[in-house]
Amino acid sequence: MSAVESRFTAESLRAQTAAILQAWGMPETTAHTTAALMVETDLLGVESHGISMLAQYEAMRDGGRLHLAASPRVLRDGPATALLDGDAGLGHAVSAQAMQLAVDKARALGIALVGVRNSHHFGAAGVYARIAQRQGLIGLVTSSAQGILLVPTRAAEPVLGTNPIAFAAPVSQGSHNNAFVLDMATTTAAANRVKVKALRSEPVPSGWVVDGQSQPVTEPEAARAQVFDQPDGGLTPLGGSSDGGSHKGYGLALLAQVLGGTLNGGAFAPLYRQSHGPGDPANVGHSFIAIDPRFFGEPGAFEHELDAILDVLHATRPANPAEPVLVRGDPEAAQHAERARLGIPLPAPLLRQIRDITARAGVADLLQPAHEGAPA
Repeated sequence: MSAVESRFTAESLRAQTAAILQAWGMPETTAHTTAALMVETDLLGVESHGISMLAQYEAMRDGGRLHLAASPRVLRDGPATALLDGDAGLGHAVSAQAMQLAVDKARALGIALVGVRNSHHFGAAGVYARIAQRQGLIGLVTSSAQGILLVPTRAAEPVLGTNPIAFAAPVSQGSHNNAFVLDMATTTAAANRVKVKALRSEPVPSGWVVDGQSQPVTEPEAARAQVFDQPDGGLTPLGGSSDGGSHKGYGLALLAQVLGGTLNGGAFAPLYRQSHGPGDPANVGHSFIAIDPRFFGEPGAFEHELDAILDVLHATRPANPAEPVLVRGDPEAAQHAERARLGIPLPAPLLRQIRDITARAGVADLLQPAHEGAPA
């Protein structure tokens, strides 16, 4: 950990985040659900989508784009499908509701899809796929996005969002393997990872961000500005360049837009902005799919086979003996174990941001330094 970082308990970060959200006008239950999901994201090591988002949420609130007192409602409800309206609020609580509804329906029919429209940023897609996985089901999540950040292959300007895809599958109860959880932006790196690099004054890897002439931007503050402030350039599609297969990332980004946004009545940001002002809600869309493996085989068979597959992958001879072969979900499990034990690290600039937001919200500073062995 950097000398300019401090660690805090997850419990105090949940309390601080919930207090801020309630001071902004979010109902208590919704605030606690949202705070829990944001801090779970930080425990998993996905710092770009956790409490570092508070500054962006404050700006959205101040700009009138967020309905903090949102009350999501079910628009349509069928045996294996449903459609929810997020009421222009943050997407965390309505997304957790939607995935749990998909799980409940899939238990009865084997598979279910629940869509959400009129939502906003929902954090890390993987936390919702994990809701299904923890209950023994497969979870699949896609989403559109409010930001226009991804520069399509051969383009000079951004058109799409980071449009995430997440997938989580359960392993056998008590398994020595971690669940397989794939949580990915369809850009080479998520926009907020660039923001975190700037917060830490760390160089941005070449291939994450390009300017309007497709040249890499690696200086952290310049890269942040290129992504968030400039009209041209931005994030590369997954693959980085056409030689690296960026057309595949571009295609996956469009897939997530169509399945997560367009299917549910969510907006495609470039078209939406032609008829809506900067103060209008973003109308982000999400899709949550749950699949019950018991409908496709004997109870436990899927989990047993997945365990065997993961064992083969973990046993694969590594190119570097010091770096064993991992499966998606392993790094997050390791981060969660470490951060639950040692606390969640906050770089000094982020800590200042949170304390400034806390003061502006008029709530007490509830952050508690972490001590090794204290409960998360």
